[in-house]
Amino acid sequence: MDGAPSEGEPLLSRRSVNGRNPSSFLKSVTKWILKFTMWVIFLVWVAFIFVVPCQFGTDLYNEYVAATSGTIFGETGSAFLVYSGPLFVIAFLAVAYLLISGGQELPEKNTGKYPSFRLRTFPVFVDGPFGVVSAAELIGIFVFVVFVLWATYAYTMVNFRILETMSMSTGEKRVYMLRMSAYIFGLIALSCFIFLFLPIARGSVLLRLIDVPFEHATRYHIWLGHLVMFLLTLHGVFYMIEWLIDGIFLEDLVEWKSNGGANFAGVLCYSVGLLMWVTSLPPVRKKNFELFYYTHQLYVVFIILMALHMGAVNFSEASGGIFLYMLDRFLRFIQSKKVVNIISASCFPCGTIKLVLSKPPKLRYIALSFIFVRIRELSWLEWHPFSVSSSPLDGNYHISVLIKAVGGWTTKLRSYILSNSGKEPFEPHSKITASVEGPYGHESPYHLMYENLVLVAGGSGISPFLAIMSDLLHRIRDGKPCVPKNVVLVWSVKRSKELSLLTTVDMESICPFFSQKLNLEIQTYVTQELESPLEEDKIQNATISSAFPAFHGRSMSVLVGTGNKIWSGLYVIIPSIGLVICVGLLDIFYINPYSVSYWWYLGLLFVFCMVATVLVFGGFVAGLWYVLEERNSDTNDSGEDGNYINVSRLKEPVPYKELLCQENIDIQYGRRPCFKELFGSVSERWGNVDVGVIVCGPQTLESSVAKECRTHNLRRSRGHPIFHFNSHSFSL
Repeated sequence: MDGAPSEGEPLLSRRSVNGRNPSSFLKSVTKWILKFTMWVIFLVWVAFIFVVPCQFGTDLYNEYVAATSGTIFGETGSAFLVYSGPLFVIAFLAVAYLLISGGQELPEKNTGKYPSFRLRTFPVFVDGPFGVVSAAELIGIFVFVVFVLWATYAYTMVNFRILETMSMSTGEKRVYMLRMSAYIFGLIALSCFIFLFLPIARGSVLLRLIDVPFEHATRYHIWLGHLVMFLLTLHGVFYMIEWLIDGIFLEDLVEWKSNGGANFAGVLCYSVGLLMWVTSLPPVRKKNFELFYYTHQLYVVFIILMALHMGAVNFSEASGGIFLYMLDRFLRFIQSKKVVNIISASCFPCGTIKLVLSKPPKLRYIALSFIFVRIRELSWLEWHPFSVSSSPLDGNYHISVLIKAVGGWTTKLRSYILSNSGKEPFEPHSKITASVEGPYGHESPYHLMYENLVLVAGGSGISPFLAIMSDLLHRIRDGKPCVPKNVVLVWSVKRSKELSLLTTVDMESICPFFSQKLNLEIQTYVTQELESPLEEDKIQNATISSAFPAFHGRSMSVLVGTGNKIWSGLYVIIPSIGLVICVGLLDIFYINPYSVSYWWYLGLLFVFCMVATVLVFGGFVAGLWYVLEERNSDTNDSGEDGNYINVSRLKEPVPYKELLCQENIDIQYGRRPCFKELFGSVSERWGNVDVGVIVCGPQTLESSVAKECRTHNLRRSRGHPIFHFNSHSFSL
């Protein structure tokens, strides 16, 4: 397939494939030019950020501002162009790249003779505060650490040179260095803040470009958040020490300057940021997720106070990432307003719930996708992320998720379904409706990048692997490209009743001849039982189900950043251009004629322009997108029978007793999986190949598998495979 990525490579590192006709050759050349251009812009931009702290960079930036600040946009426009402009240019080029790349291309397996290591899938650190860290992630961490140390050193040297030209006493010089040190920590924090919002824009075209899904990029936001808060703390503490020495602590604390930073706005901004940071720490977040979630919504207040504190010029430097996030958040808000029907709900004996939601046929996703769900009958505020448990090949009109009842919200959902299970589906009180955001995930189905797969799940982490199994079986049955040939699924559960989740994929029904083309082994470990329930005669009924009719117009909205590439691209391009227009009009008709110069007021006006642009230009594109998509799908969106989705056509689970007796399923009781033994066995059987390892489960499981991957790769013997570690775990 022309333009398909090589095994395991993201979009930015995909190798061009020589086409067999002029059009494919032109496509490959165009993609290569776009990639090269984006890399050049990115590297020059990063190099500029690195150079600015030194004397040469400071002089260069000052000369640039002096040469460009005479435009209608002033110094704010100069700062915006050089700091945020490259982000928008890369985003525009990314839209073109994704459009040329076409739909969800299947990646080609590695055609090389030997397996090879990849930075993104080689775990370096497997324990510690960062969790599992790949070689590529370690390089990113190293770059940020080096930047902070270098910038601190370079700015300090510049300050010392300035200090040499000033006539001050020793005490005055110390106070001056305290003040300037506080200032440089603020500048460094601002440089890191440029990247803070980029990882959490769920449908970001930039994340699609590098093929990093939102659920994985979230950890980068967390790391950057820790770094920014550390720098802001130094920024504030150094200033406060200076104020105490000068004896004007309270006066400076509440000062609200008009021609400089508004101190009191900065104090309030830091206080809000500190509250958000403290409630996001794992001990607090895990015990009280709602507290974390609601306090994190204060980011709106944080951004406004930040603009008031630093003014439009400095705020514009970080505005690019914030604006792209605002666009994504507004689109998510629009998508979530649509009521989505739940076609059916099933409760398993292990406490897990299966929801089947209505979706339009044009809404595409991959087997390793996430969606965010809010059940309106339970709460209008609580959103929860879940892995998709269905394959896109299961059907065009529905999508499934598995939900384990472990918390208050999920337990209420299970109770609600059970209380309505015996009622007629057409009764109003037995209807369940939802709001959905997503689906989100990788740009390409990376489980199809490897000929050999090891899937490791813990508890409810089986959900995405059920989607993978269904996807592979459908591909084999339909004659679609299917790279994986050897698959080992390892699943660890506490009780045997959790094994009933395997009944959601009827392998023999989907593809009776799959064993001829796919070597599938399922190894399950029941850790807290010593023998099979067959021997104890404790087999429980597999499910209790309820069906709910999905009428026309009640499916998921197609307005998602990971959806239609043309519309999602226009949604980025048009509002971005609109932001420049809005700021320009404000400068021409208000700021310049009336000589508005108050820092805090200019910062507030810039935020106003961003919000107005998102609402007007973003709302226009989203509205047009919605109307045209709804019109195009008007004849199909109601379901397969033209009235409502036929629930009876959804597959029923296989009998639980039959599941426990299937030949390709090995169930072991009273023990946990030994990954050293597993990887050793795979190494001997599969030989000198690339093996994709995907893990979904708790942090301890992820660390154990990553450690084994690293050990086998470092001690690899000739003729043994290279294991490529991939995590599908998601924890906000």
